[in-house]
Amino acid sequence: MTRPGGRPAATAIRARSSDWDEVQAFCRDVYMPYRVRPLVRLSRPDATMISARVGEVTLSRFSYGTGIHLDRFDPEAGNILVLNTLRGCLRHQGDIGGDETRAGESFVVDCSRSDYWLTGDPDHMQLNLTIPHAAMERIALRWFGHVPDDSLWSRRVQFGAAGGRWLALLDYVTQSLSADRPLPADGGLGRHLEEAICLDLLREWAGQAGVRLDHGGRGAAPWHGREAEEIFAAEARQAPAIGEVAARVGVTARTLSEGFRRFRGTTPRDWLAARRLEGLRADLLNAPPGATVAAIAALWGYVNFGAMAGHYRRRFGETPRATLSRRRG
Repeated sequence: MTRPGGRPAATAIRARSSDWDEVQAFCRDVYMPYRVRPLVRLSRPDATMISARVGEVTLSRFSYGTGIHLDRFDPEAGNILVLNTLRGCLRHQGDIGGDETRAGESFVVDCSRSDYWLTGDPDHMQLNLTIPHAAMERIALRWFGHVPDDSLWSRRVQFGAAGGRWLALLDYVTQSLSADRPLPADGGLGRHLEEAICLDLLREWAGQAGVRLDHGGRGAAPWHGREAEEIFAAEARQAPAIGEVAARVGVTARTLSEGFRRFRGTTPRDWLAARRLEGLRADLLNAPPGATVAAIAALWGYVNFGAMAGHYRRRFGETPRATLSRRRG
């Protein structure tokens, strides 16, 4: 890995390639499937390809070494891209026309929520981040008490500047990766860095998108909303009906729904669905040998396994079967 200012990290391994197939295999693994077209027909890449993991976040120092146009990013991968330009220029599909990023500037897009294309000049060099959408949702819920809706995730925004706070954070992260000792993905430092990256990105993104992250915070939620959340969390396996829970906390279903939209940025149904998927994931990770996805999902009341698997992948960035294969049981 290399620091934002261009200084190599102590443990960096320089990876270069002029083979399109090799470069695309790296990009599929680190980013997601997408289409690449060189700006000059029959040109060959002179790619730099270095990557490292911090928790669920993948950092990569990358360039094609030739001018390129990228599009058709796969939404099923469930990934957010943060493209931090170190050298040269990228032109991105913005919300209004195109946005350019030059040295020290950044661009964020949630490819699971928005179409996207970019064009890079032959001199471009990037320090990019690949972040599962589900990881950002978890950070938002933990820090702000709610998951923002698509008024945030669908916005493609440019942010940052040379010498700003965001690049200072990335410099700190890459310095940590350059230490002589390895950085465990699930260790304390790894979790700290992952959370710092996601939290700072949320604030930068929301600021540019005009979205208030504190709107919907847990402390401001009315008592009946908090009681409903506790019921949904405790009884997620049984999937209680929204009207039933509303009656138990003494309000109408409409009042409960309006409260969730105002203070959580979501609906009671979607909030419950998220808790159910989280419970299913926990059971998959702790399943005994020989357990199957179908059997565990059935215990959670899922009938349409195909639909469940689609929702699961969008939230966690992997299939239920992949989670089961990593079980701790």
